[in-house]
Amino acid sequence: MSYDYLLFDLDGTLTDPGEGITNSVAYALRKQGIEVTDKKELYCFIGPPLSESFSRFYGFSMEESLKCVEYYREYYRDKGIFENLLYEGIPELLADLKTEGKKILLATSKPELFAKQILEYFDLTKYFDHICGASMDESRNKKAAVIEYALETAKIEDRTCAVMIGDREQDINGARLNGLDSIGVLFGYGDRPELEAAGATYIAESVEDILKFV
Repeated sequence: MSYDYLLFDLDGTLTDPGEGITNSVAYALRKQGIEVTDKKELYCFIGPPLSESFSRFYGFSMEESLKCVEYYREYYRDKGIFENLLYEGIPELLADLKTEGKKILLATSKPELFAKQILEYFDLTKYFDHICGASMDESRNKKAAVIEYALETAKIEDRTCAVMIGDREQDINGARLNGLDSIGVLFGYGDRPELEAAGATYIAESVEDILKFV
């Protein structure tokens, strides 16, 4: 297939946010009296909506989970957002895609405000036609809703010409619910069984592999 519109996830797809996200989650949990000794235990927070993860993995009520999201953002907005690494080859990939005339969109479950700051920090904003993320009030935090929002923003009517690229099952499921093909990437935080079980149309083992499918 040849796709005109490419929707990219952010965390685990364009950048490796592991340090910043786990530090922010650990900070929030510490506020709730929970100490985390191994930050790798918190990798499960990378990808899904935060409020759902606090509830799922620590048994918090929705009210407690939303309070944890507030604590998380206390650390993240000043420090965690920049404890982040750009995956090797991403700027070159985006530049090649723009040269080929592709329309590039960001579709992330991270709040849109933070997503814009990250792209600006890594000098990637120039490659994106639209930057779409979650809302700060959690009303738009599920990946399917963010993808729908991105499609509406870009006025994409023919969904066969668009593909979602991400590293977790939420990206693949969100694409399917919106009638899109998907590319699951293995250099992020999801693995092949997770992406295949979710029904990824293609699997990319490296950044360079993405070009093969678009």
